[in-house]
Amino acid sequence: MTDTPTVDLDSLTGERRDLVETLRAHRGFLRQTLQGLDQEQATRRTTVSVLNLAGLVKHVSDTEAGWLRFAKEGTEAMSAASWDDVDWDDPVIKERLAAGDIRHDEFNLVGDETLDSVLARYAAVAAETDAFVVDADLDVSHPLPEAPWFEPGASRSVRRVLLHVIAETAQHAGHADMLREHLDGARTMG
Repeated sequence: MTDTPTVDLDSLTGERRDLVETLRAHRGFLRQTLQGLDQEQATRRTTVSVLNLAGLVKHVSDTEAGWLRFAKEGTEAMSAASWDDVDWDDPVIKERLAAGDIRHDEFNLVGDETLDSVLARYAAVAAETDAFVVDADLDVSHPLPEAPWFEPGASRSVRRVLLHVIAETAQHAGHADMLREHLDGARTMG
């Protein structure tokens, strides 16, 4: 479960190095919460929430991949057809979103997904993001798609996207630390 980076940190300087190094540190904290666990333990819910360790890694991986597509391709990359047709003002949709029903599969392994496959995908996404940071124009901005969680008319620069991915990863690494402590008492961050 170790990071296998393809970008040499020593080849980066300044802001690019800081972004990659910080993201790698938080990815490492997240992956560390899974050390020594089998799939059953990694998918066990240890609190009343739908969250489990493997599901958190899947979510963080999917989130990083989505934001990377946005940084590379712009708004269209985030305009999933499944979200375009949702009536966000529908009371049933609002209730399901608040209950976590709409995004349940995002936080759980489904189908043929395994702990190993989720970790492998996360490593691939991480390597792709790190490689992108090497030459990316951090000042390029794209308008955000219409969604209830984005301010209307807002846009994000590549830099801000990367900062968001770092924050998202750090937040979920903290969640994972708590879940692991509930699982077997192990504490991975202190």
